[in-house]
Amino acid sequence: MSQTRTGAATFKGNPITLIGPALKAGDKAPDFVLNKSLVEEVSLKDFAGKVKLVSVVPSIDTGVCDAQTRRFNEEAASLGDNVVILTVSVDLPFAQSRWCGAAGVDKVTLLSDYKHRSFGEAYGVYIQELGLDQRSIFVIEANDTIAYVEYLGEMTEHPNYEEAINAVKALV
Repeated sequence: MSQTRTGAATFKGNPITLIGPALKAGDKAPDFVLNKSLVEEVSLKDFAGKVKLVSVVPSIDTGVCDAQTRRFNEEAASLGDNVVILTVSVDLPFAQSRWCGAAGVDKVTLLSDYKHRSFGEAYGVYIQELGLDQRSIFVIEANDTIAYVEYLGEMTEHPNYEEAINAVKALV
């Protein structure tokens, strides 16, 4: 049975319920299964040996999610080849691919939690009321230990981009 965290965050001021644990720096990163396409799935081990910046957005087709993904795409070039940036949402892979093409985003890998919701539940970001994943940032070391976590208290706010990027830079 997954942990339920009632009122852990809000969406436009209204409390939401998150399913899964509140992870913190020092925790072992939980495994997950995410879709790269409707049939191709990936897990944590597919990014073994790399520092992982995982940017979680509720839906790529909203303003803050769009800006968040574009920002990390811009930062990617300065982080080097030992870093992978993953954007996770529950959008269908088709929508993610279309958005990347239209936005010119090519340095961030978009992955979908639509099928299994395993990322959302393992990382404590699955929103029970909305069926979406909560805006959050995870920086995971090459050895799969979590180095940095930011769960946003209000879904419509931007994450602290500088802190997340600095957490990655400290690992490379």
